[in-house]
Amino acid sequence: MNPDIVKERQNASFDVQKLTYILDGGPEKTKRRREIESLVLNDPDFDEEDPNFLSRSERYEQAVRKSAQMILKLREYGISDPAEINCYKRTVHLGRSEPLDLHLGMFLPTLLNQATPEQMDRFFMPAWNLEIIGTYAQTEMGHGTHLRGLETTATFDPTTQEFVLNSPTVTSIKWWPGALGKTSNHAVVLAQLYTRGKCHGLHAFIVQLRHMDTHEPLPGILVGDIGPKFGFSEVDNGFLKLDHVRIPRENMLMKHAKVEPDGRYVKPASAKLTYGTMVFIRSLLVGLSALVMAKSCTIAIRYSAVRHQSEIRSGEPEPQILDYQTQQYKLFPLLATAYAFSFVGQYMTETYYRISGDINQGDLSELPELHAVSAGLKAFTTWTTNTGIEVCRMSCGGHGYSRSSALPDLYAEFTPTCTYEGENTVMMLQTARYLVKSYRQAKAGEQLRGIMSYLNDMEQRHVRAHPASARPALVDINDLSDLVESYKLRAATLVESAAKSIQQELQKRRSHEDAWNNSAIDLVKASDAHCHYMVVKLFTDKLSEIGDPDINLVLTTLAQLYALHGIALNSGDFLQAGLLTVPQMQQIPVRIKELLCLIRPNAVALVDAFDFPDKVLSSVLGRYDGNVYENLFEWARRSPLNATEVHESFHKYLKPLRELKPQSKL
Repeated sequence: MNPDIVKERQNASFDVQKLTYILDGGPEKTKRRREIESLVLNDPDFDEEDPNFLSRSERYEQAVRKSAQMILKLREYGISDPAEINCYKRTVHLGRSEPLDLHLGMFLPTLLNQATPEQMDRFFMPAWNLEIIGTYAQTEMGHGTHLRGLETTATFDPTTQEFVLNSPTVTSIKWWPGALGKTSNHAVVLAQLYTRGKCHGLHAFIVQLRHMDTHEPLPGILVGDIGPKFGFSEVDNGFLKLDHVRIPRENMLMKHAKVEPDGRYVKPASAKLTYGTMVFIRSLLVGLSALVMAKSCTIAIRYSAVRHQSEIRSGEPEPQILDYQTQQYKLFPLLATAYAFSFVGQYMTETYYRISGDINQGDLSELPELHAVSAGLKAFTTWTTNTGIEVCRMSCGGHGYSRSSALPDLYAEFTPTCTYEGENTVMMLQTARYLVKSYRQAKAGEQLRGIMSYLNDMEQRHVRAHPASARPALVDINDLSDLVESYKLRAATLVESAAKSIQQELQKRRSHEDAWNNSAIDLVKASDAHCHYMVVKLFTDKLSEIGDPDINLVLTTLAQLYALHGIALNSGDFLQAGLLTVPQMQQIPVRIKELLCLIRPNAVALVDAFDFPDKVLSSVLGRYDGNVYENLFEWARRSPLNATEVHESFHKYLKPLRELKPQSKL
């Protein structure tokens, strides 16, 4: 063990194991997670060649091999709980995306949410047994997040009781779905439904793409891989062009919406029910954001504890770079964010399953809020994490640029989350639509419930934010409950500001569409503030559940840092809303520095609590034992370029240059 990393762990003021239990949701869940990880990490069938040294085709093949083994092992061990399957899969592929991601994460959940009992009998068990391998073909070359703009058509032919699926334009070609290129033999295809000469909007259809024995594409289907990408080298993201492909009427997923044999359309109880899979994935992405932020912080903080650089005092030994205040200011707010997002991820999972249960019982009352919350938090957490990974990479100096650090791959693998399952700006605007609607309801005297209840009592809020003395309301920056209140009032102020902007645009005789577009910057800010408030509130609420005083103290310090750092970054909002004074704002950087000092002794222990095995972390810089340099050298020596002492290009191109005699010119 590196002595620096040993010293860091000895400085911890809390029991790391107990904090791991909190992050996992209890000792039994930690025990079970470790059991599942051990099943994978000790299984030679999952050994792999370092993907950094493989071609894309080799990476895809290795991932397919491991995915096939994974399915066999899941059956052998009888693992069927979705959370446990996800844990097993994540460990098999070490956090990288893989060819069966959409089959397990979208194709099967779509069947569960949208298929009738008869369709479940036909499709689900074959899909569960991987006779059917499916993907989710929604995005097109010309349209993604704007679902109403999708151009693929599904026209019902009552004479044959079939739907005719067609890609009428180049831009209607399905583009980007994972596993579409080479892996899948079926797809859930999202298409505009036409029956009796009328379009009924987007609906889901099961389409067989390839022959079940030969795997050759079926007639009318042009399908393939879209080529190399920024990341996702193991995944065959694909294209799909449909040329009047006929499928049986029964292949339309009809749990909610139906087309009768005579072509009559029966609409669903709620149009949002058809978007259940997307809401599910958005909820998962909040948890993924926490996981990736935690990995990035683990790598950067452990490396910062063993890396010595420059001088603080002339003539003294080079200090650990974690002792530099600037390094702490880069990393500790991100560490606080990782913890905040972990607790928000727990909340989203619980909320999704609770509301899904209500929906299955016919109660759709909370569906709009679930849709809005999942959209906004998906955008908020993925944007923050995407930026955070790069800060962690840069904080590792030159070695962070090496793929041995794992940080370049973490960034490349994570950054698509900002666009898939809804481009983030559009997601924020979807949340804003719900916020403005809720504001108008509260303004009309309706009492809002749940997370939106902070928009009630608008007049009282104005009195608090703008008291009669004309002095701003005072907030104790050391009191977390006061900080939560200030975030709440900031969110309410910005929601109101956005709603008023729309109203002002309408008074200028703008159309509703133009008024919305001309207020879009305000609307995104309002959504961002709403999500920020939710994260601060949920982090603070979690503290009340933690009885261990040592853990409660260190997490309270992180929560304060998260809240104050957010205020510092958005100081104008809090000042303009009259929530803080200028002198208070000047005290916040002082308090942040104090919190950095308090966190410093526990920094390594706090990342240890995330409990990533070295193999899962896949980072030379983030090794648990801290022995970075020896292993960095060994990693480099495994490069294929070092397979021979002299590369063949020397003999082909460089040596002949030496043998050419320069010709003099007169």
